[in-house]
Amino acid sequence: GGLILFAIFSLVMDVFKIGYYSSFYSCLSAIKIIYPIVQAIFVVVQTYFLWVSAKDCIHVHLNVTRCGLMLTLTTNLAVWMSAVTDESVHKAHSKLKKNTTEEIFRWLLKGNLAVLGMRSSSADVCNCNSQICQIFKNGYFWLYPFNIEYSLFASAMVYVMWKNVGRFIDHHSHHIQRLKFRLFRRTFFVGIMLGLVTLVSGLGVLILYEVQVNSNTESSKKSQALTMYYIFNIVCLSLMSLVCIGGSVIYRFDKRDMDRHKNPTRTLDVALLMGAALGQYAISYYSIVAIVASTPRDALSALNLTYALLMIAQHTFQNIFIIEGLHRQPP
Repeated sequence: GGLILFAIFSLVMDVFKIGYYSSFYSCLSAIKIIYPIVQAIFVVVQTYFLWVSAKDCIHVHLNVTRCGLMLTLTTNLAVWMSAVTDESVHKAHSKLKKNTTEEIFRWLLKGNLAVLGMRSSSADVCNCNSQICQIFKNGYFWLYPFNIEYSLFASAMVYVMWKNVGRFIDHHSHHIQRLKFRLFRRTFFVGIMLGLVTLVSGLGVLILYEVQVNSNTESSKKSQALTMYYIFNIVCLSLMSLVCIGGSVIYRFDKRDMDRHKNPTRTLDVALLMGAALGQYAISYYSIVAIVASTPRDALSALNLTYALLMIAQHTFQNIFIIEGLHRQPP
């Protein structure tokens, strides 16, 4: 369901990109118009494939199946990197337009035409002046996060399918261990509701933050938006850290033994988990260095510092909780 949701928004983004690039067909490379068309076909085919085959455990042509799934996984990662790069270039050019004169911006734009796929001789012709062009441009820019999440979502599902190739399941061991405490059984639904409330609240805070910060409003409103953004994230990270610590404490009272046997699949999972966390550790580290070295130090700097420290703590506690869970024996 989540994959289809992100796929729909990705298809809408591709339609907007096709409309935007079609406005520049006279001075744009044909590959820029063909790329979103091919990407839309890829999204449709892959979504159908995952919807039909996500639960399959393949036991024939194992090498060919693993090769095909790994090719699909790397394609999703390539699409993800392309989307992140395109969004970063778009945002950098938007900042340049605001902070430099038109002459400097055009000079810088001509130096980056290879990234955009435009011909330098026609740089002045490729102007998005019409209203429909602006709608397409703003539309596909705001839909980039959905396309990025779709690529990551699909990559995770394909990775699980790749691990399940050639796997045998013991059907006699499928029994559900009932929790002894009724309190836990009755409050199971509460966790889902709290998660949905946090998700919806996070989307609302993000939209308000983006609107206030990127608009031409006064600096006091931007400061309020930043304060709201940091406070919300600090509260969420604090709760997530406490929950992960609580989960690790509950593991100590669990009577199941730790699985110390060599498991290449689990080792790969742990390596990918720790490798993915390194990026966030680096961002938080550089943020802390920048905040400590900057002057003056106001309330926003203190909130930013707290946010960066909590981000490191939350990722650490979460990784410990997940890794301990991967090493637990089944009931």
